[in-house]
Amino acid sequence: MKLKSKIHLYSSLLFAVLLIVMNVSIYLLFNYMSLNSEIEQAKTETTAIARGLQDNATMPLSDLLRAYAPIDGMLQIVAQNGVSYPPVTSPSQTELSKKPAVFYAQKKSEIVKYDGQSYVLISMPVIWHNGEVVNIQTTESLQDTIIKLRSLRFVLIGVTLLALIPVIISGRLLGELIMKPIRSMTTTMRDIQQSGQFKQLTLATNSKDELVEMGDTFNRMIELLQSNFAKQESFVSNASHELRTPLTVIESYANLLKRKGLERPDLFLESIEAIHSEAIRMREMTEQLLLLARNKEQWKMKKEKLDAVVLTANTAAAFQNAYHRDVYVEGVPSLAVSSDEQLLKQLLYIFLDNARKYSDESITITLGSSNMNGWIRITDRGVGIPKQELGKVFDRFYRIDQARSRQSGGLGLGLSLAKQIADTLGANIEMDSLEGVGTTVTITLEKI
Repeated sequence: MKLKSKIHLYSSLLFAVLLIVMNVSIYLLFNYMSLNSEIEQAKTETTAIARGLQDNATMPLSDLLRAYAPIDGMLQIVAQNGVSYPPVTSPSQTELSKKPAVFYAQKKSEIVKYDGQSYVLISMPVIWHNGEVVNIQTTESLQDTIIKLRSLRFVLIGVTLLALIPVIISGRLLGELIMKPIRSMTTTMRDIQQSGQFKQLTLATNSKDELVEMGDTFNRMIELLQSNFAKQESFVSNASHELRTPLTVIESYANLLKRKGLERPDLFLESIEAIHSEAIRMREMTEQLLLLARNKEQWKMKKEKLDAVVLTANTAAAFQNAYHRDVYVEGVPSLAVSSDEQLLKQLLYIFLDNARKYSDESITITLGSSNMNGWIRITDRGVGIPKQELGKVFDRFYRIDQARSRQSGGLGLGLSLAKQIADTLGANIEMDSLEGVGTTVTITLEKI
């Protein structure tokens, strides 16, 4: 069964059950109140009749009974031995006189059936003028009340059946309302599958219900997929372009070795060196591409309390020994931050290596803090970056000067990787630069 049919069926069934329960409750309540009212009224009348009969005991009994007989029923006096004085009935209830007389020791009030009709029977024991205990019994017809209850029953059944029509229609409309955004989403997904192009849903701007929220979530997912797909296309295109160059160099030198490598030793050594250099470059590029391909959740990050001054000093010392460049660390004596030690070291190495490639002078690292954050500032005195290029330096494969970057060994991936690591750590990166003066990178971390 389709979801639309389920919504239609269940909603209609629920409303129908509620409507039936409500109408049955109304009928039962009215039935109880009506019959109870008839019984109470009959009790009051019987009490008045008993008092009247006792007060006028000197009058002939037949005249007394005829004077107090109910309009639509019977009045009779029943002795203890079950013998009834001649009962008095209304013209429409003469059949009641054939009803067997029964003596009751206690007061009694009940609904009885006789000859297919319902009556209210009230029996009241009294002491008769001769000292004998007798029952004064009134039997009154409930036909008017039964007719009213029957009419009410028919009315409620009719109302229930009529009310089911808008219930069924509203159930169908509810199913359509709920299914509309779902059907639109299904159609959009099918279009995406067939055309290979991402599309978004058109949502009602004046509604904030769960269905609109679901559609909005779908649109955000499509936006994310579009963004990731565009990045993937750009990534594949740039990676293919970057890998083509070293492969072309390797192929060219390999062909040269095949033709003249054995004849010219100098050419042999040059070719081997070029192939080795390009192979190293391809390995570095592959390693960085694998790191960039990771999602944020795939980084094995373990945040802990670190002394950023100690970590920075150790990283700077290791870098200085490896590349024989002067690196100065200055600023606050200690700085407690919350970060991952290995990822923060890798982040520092990337910016230190970038400073090394594009400057010949010393590198300065300054540490400081504000109220909530700590910061690490790396400054070089190199060639600098044009102001209009600062917003693009974190893009993958982006290089300001292609020739200069290749000469320095740059792949255009380091700063993009640094941005991804910073996002994983929850750190913020700011870069300021002036051409011919140098570049300053500020890493802001959460202070403890």
